[in-house]
Amino acid sequence: MKTASKQKIGIIICDRYKSCAGGKCFRAFAAREGAFSRYLDQDVEIAAYTSCGGCPGRNIEYAPAEMQKNGVSVVHFATGFLVGYPPCPYMEHFEQLIKEKYHMEVVFGTHPIPQKYYLTHQALGSWKTPFEKRAIAESLESDKVRLAYD
Repeated sequence: MKTASKQKIGIIICDRYKSCAGGKCFRAFAAREGAFSRYLDQDVEIAAYTSCGGCPGRNIEYAPAEMQKNGVSVVHFATGFLVGYPPCPYMEHFEQLIKEKYHMEVVFGTHPIPQKYYLTHQALGSWKTPFEKRAIAESLESDKVRLAYD
């Protein structure tokens, strides 16, 4: 009997954070927190990690093709796209392109939104559109978990 193959995911980070070592993303992946909670009981590996290439996403047209060649079926846009100020204004366009051109699933978020960013964006009135509300949904956690990612 053949076992199900391991699902492979890729992470794209905002170029503002291109020097990020990915610690919160990898920690959340190991704990299956934030947007990675969707994989709680699944065999998944991170098979790709890159930056968007800078505004307006110079790498977005090409990175998914390379990810696909390596078996990636789901692209996660890192939480930095959501919590940077301003939140990335191109996310919805990126999602449309990747779904249409590469037929890959797109998930917004990786690690839980840190509490300090959550409070700042609440005070600033960020995340008001239906798209923004959907984009942050998988990265929201309890105050306790958000504080652990500060």
